Amino acid sequence: MAMSQNISLRLLIIAELVGLVMILAACKDGEIAPAETISQTSTTAPSESALTATLTPLSPSATPADLAAQVNGEGISLAEYETELALFRAAVSTSLATYGEETVLEDMIAQVLLAQAATEAGFVVDETLFQTRIDKLDNGEQALQDWLSVHEYTEQSFRQTLARSIAAAWMRDQIIVEVPNTADQVHARQILLYNLDEANNVFAQLENGTDFGTLAAKYKPLTSGDLGWFPRGYLTVPELDDVIFALDPGEYGPVVETQLGFHIVQAIERDPQRPLSPDAYRVLQIQAIQQWLDDRRSQSEIVIITP
Repeated sequence: MAMSQNISLRLLIIAELVGLVMILAACKDGEIAPAETISQTSTTAPSESALTATLTPLSPSATPADLAAQVNGEGISLAEYETELALFRAAVSTSLATYGEETVLEDMIAQVLLAQAATEAGFVVDETLFQTRIDKLDNGEQALQDWLSVHEYTEQSFRQTLARSIAAAWMRDQIIVEVPNTADQVHARQILLYNLDEANNVFAQLENGTDFGTLAAKYKPLTSGDLGWFPRGYLTVPELDDVIFALDPGEYGPVVETQLGFHIVQAIERDPQRPLSPDAYRVLQIQAIQQWLDDRRSQSEIVIITP
């Protein structure tokens, strides 16, 4: 997804933050694709010496008509939301722009939840840390001022937005650092068919002793249906997880229907403590952040004001 030039500065300022994502299921040539991975600028928390000043929460003294949402009493201003929405629409393809309103507001709510948790954990943003983030922009003072003017940020609202971004990124890092880099994984392969009768016929051949690899190669000559190694939650069709992880090496499961078609899967190998691939590790990080956000939302008072 190409980013337009006019938001490159904004991405450096704000989108370094959380790396929260729209997970777009990607399926190629009928194979099961891994879930979309998370994009992160940094996964390293600031040093303890940097945590010496109080983060100013975004709590605008505004009427509900001037707010897009409130998160545990903290406001997300309508002006900030509209700016974020415009930047989002400029960044994405036309086909995705219609999803902007909900996506942007949900992303902003998630960022506030993370920043609030960072504050509760004792994280604070001092002037040195703040200036370090500004210096990373490397666009010059005038370029920054021009960008703020074009996008209707005052110096105060910009500082608040950036401080919230830094706090949210710090809290994100505390969540993902707890994700282990090994996991119970299975090396599996599949035969994917698009007709139930054909799938039942293939399954009957397996039951009659035909080698799984031979049949898999017939339907997928290049890969023989090899899905590689993966942990639970890595595939875009989670319905297969319970089937695959219930198999012993060499065993195959029954026909399973998903949105992709009809699958017959076989476990080849299993390792309860296999190191995760970079892609799989990021998928588990996404899951950890999403689970944290789900739990946090269930404990929070969130009021959506904008229609």
